[in-house]
Amino acid sequence: MKKQRPINLNLSTIYFPLTAVTSILHRISGIITFFSIGALLWLLGLSLSSPQNFLHACAIIDNFYFKFIAWALVNTLSFHFIGGIRHLIMDFGIIRTTVNTGNISSKLVLGSAILFVIFSGVLIW
Repeated sequence: MKKQRPINLNLSTIYFPLTAVTSILHRISGIITFFSIGALLWLLGLSLSSPQNFLHACAIIDNFYFKFIAWALVNTLSFHFIGGIRHLIMDFGIIRTTVNTGNISSKLVLGSAILFVIFSGVLIW
């Protein structure tokens, strides 16, 4: 027996709870962090290859666009790190895994990530 139910594929009308948003952002930040490692290792290799290339790497780092990208990468890494600590605390059973603690820990993760965004922006610029 086939049920005829309406299918809603419009994601803008679906309500995501805070824990789901935090989980999705944690996964996205992990993917961004993983793929950015290659570019950062290239820059490290460039700076270590010769004195001229070190000066070239310094010129790249002093660029406004690179500072903005570095700021974004530091923020994704910090969000992923803070979210990972949250998952480890919940996995080890330090706090109970309930809806209420999930919401509170999601708020703490997002709040601390916002504070780190401001702090890293001050440090980079």
